[in-house]
Amino acid sequence: MSVRRALALAACGLAGGSVLLSAVVVGKQPARGGGDSEPRPGGSAVPSAAPPGLLLLPPTASCPPAAGWIERPAGSGSYWDSNWDRREPLALINLKKKHEESGEEELASRLDHCKAKATRHIFLIRHSQYNLDGRADKDRTLTPLGREQAELTGRRLASLGLKFDQIIHSSMTRATETTEIISKHLPGVKKISTDLLREGAPIEPDPPVSHWKPEAVQYYEDGARIEAAFRNFIHRADAKQEEDSYEIFVCHANVIRYIVCRALQFPPEGWLRLSLNNGSITHLVIRPNGRVALRTLGDTGFMPPDKITRT
Repeated sequence: MSVRRALALAACGLAGGSVLLSAVVVGKQPARGGGDSEPRPGGSAVPSAAPPGLLLLPPTASCPPAAGWIERPAGSGSYWDSNWDRREPLALINLKKKHEESGEEELASRLDHCKAKATRHIFLIRHSQYNLDGRADKDRTLTPLGREQAELTGRRLASLGLKFDQIIHSSMTRATETTEIISKHLPGVKKISTDLLREGAPIEPDPPVSHWKPEAVQYYEDGARIEAAFRNFIHRADAKQEEDSYEIFVCHANVIRYIVCRALQFPPEGWLRLSLNNGSITHLVIRPNGRVALRTLGDTGFMPPDKITRT
């Protein structure tokens, strides 16, 4: 691939496929003689009046098609899919059943009935450090340091002064033990165990890594389950929910990283580019209109430096 083509592709990626004129810093360009511009195929030209060290890409630079998984609302010109959780009010009603006489008024009433009113606060907690030498899941219990980390995480959550609604946790031993320790600092908050949040390989990462290469069948099996966890737990509040909710999910690094990418509508293949410490807190906010914000990612600032691990 030529340097100009590579730069054009990079510019297209940054501009979302709508490039009029982009300037990319490159090495010093050789002088061109005879005229004010360099001829280009199709009659276009690169102006020679660019400042030294800049290469101006022509308006006709073609961009590759967007990845097939990106859903773009028709005519919006935006990458954000407002119906990402399939809970957009217009998607929940049948417009054909609109009453003929009071059509618009009835439609507005039905839309209002389907609108979420509350904000969901999702706290994703990675389990604490555990025994890596355990051969079976039941043997992969928390280390003494891991138990300390869980205590620190529990204290941090309690110090926020929030009324937590529930703790949903992975059924794996290290997540269950982490939950038990955290819950001591949050008395009265119900705990729910689920297999959906168990650790696994969500989707083949891009770029790949050499030290971790699961079999293709693992992505196929784990990926469907972890995607099901995302669809089941990560969405805007139900229309019947009147007050904001605060929910804790204790699970695993791969699951959390994938959920964050999916919730923010970032390429899910990039999940392995994120890194999470043991016992860390990731805070997602889902507004009634479906907008999602990441408040914190892998926060362990409440732990002393000598207690922080990433195993």
